[in-house]
Amino acid sequence: MSLQRRRFLLGLGTLASAPLWYPLRGALAATGPARQWPGYASATVIDALGGPGEYGAGPFAPLSARALDDIRASGLSAVNVTVSGVGSYASNPEETIRNIAYWNGQIAAHPERLLQVRDAGDIVEARRSGRLGLIYGFQDATPIGEDLDHVDRFEQFGVRVFQLTYNRRNLVGDGCLEPGNAGLSSFGRALVERLNERHLLIDLSHAGERTTREAIAASAAPVAITHTGCAALARLPRNKTDAELRALADKGGVAGFYLMPFLREKGQPTAEDLVAHIEHALNVCGEDHVGIGSDGMISPVRFDGEYRRKHAEEVASRRARGISAPGEEPDVYTFLPDLNSTDRLDVLAGLLSRRGHSDARIGKILGGNFARLFGESWGAAR
Repeated sequence: MSLQRRRFLLGLGTLASAPLWYPLRGALAATGPARQWPGYASATVIDALGGPGEYGAGPFAPLSARALDDIRASGLSAVNVTVSGVGSYASNPEETIRNIAYWNGQIAAHPERLLQVRDAGDIVEARRSGRLGLIYGFQDATPIGEDLDHVDRFEQFGVRVFQLTYNRRNLVGDGCLEPGNAGLSSFGRALVERLNERHLLIDLSHAGERTTREAIAASAAPVAITHTGCAALARLPRNKTDAELRALADKGGVAGFYLMPFLREKGQPTAEDLVAHIEHALNVCGEDHVGIGSDGMISPVRFDGEYRRKHAEEVASRRARGISAPGEEPDVYTFLPDLNSTDRLDVLAGLLSRRGHSDARIGKILGGNFARLFGESWGAAR
């Protein structure tokens, strides 16, 4: 979840769990109410794109007692939090430093709840100690500018995940909204090489189709698509084709599936849509290459008139800035109403179990696959 989106959400008002507005349809509805998965407490649960915080606290506000309680209730072991800006070269380096400083401050203020992740061992320690591991990540390469040495500098600050593009074109390549679909630039190929050399994970979530394919081919290491959906089920620019997903899996990478509007071409998605995307990806990629990247905050949303108003304003703002993707609509919301709770991944695991998926497979989807990828990508402790 981008910090820009986090700032928007933080202004929405006091937070409480919303009712489960939409019943599960079709096959899921026939199974009856969702129930939690017995293996959740012993699983390594990773959200490949998200973040903690309570809506209504204000930008860069300290994490509230309730937000900290929600972290514990979520059962998450680690989350990839976005520290970069997106879509602009003008201020993103300074914004990124400020974002890193904010999260460093929250970790220092709450060492009993938060832990910065610099290597895979930190995820193990976070889970062992009951803390949430924060993985610093970029959702755009703009903070790097034209200087590859900035990769090394941001690595020293703890950034471990580098997304190449955010929807639009940058110096690295084309995002998923660029009609030219021009792929990686020469600078982009050099960046891929530098990230491989530094054992940092490449993320292709907002990349264009050609950029995605070329980056997977160019990388000497497995890559991630931390938050996406399946284009075969919803033909929207933010979703990946079967060919892209297969190429990712063939390289050893992992795709995380989001709880976002892009799971359907029209209307409000629900848990059933998420399960459909996960099951399609399992058929395309195999169970070792599928995970979760919610693209949302850990705390649930209170759905009220203020939220609807602010959401519509945010959609309008993103459209004006040219970074809004098809599927972002004023009346389609950026969470799944029947998974709008702190234990949403536990509930999702229960749904998958009731669908007949094995405990071993569910453990991989909830975080085992991303834990493996992080370990392979980051190598030994730094």
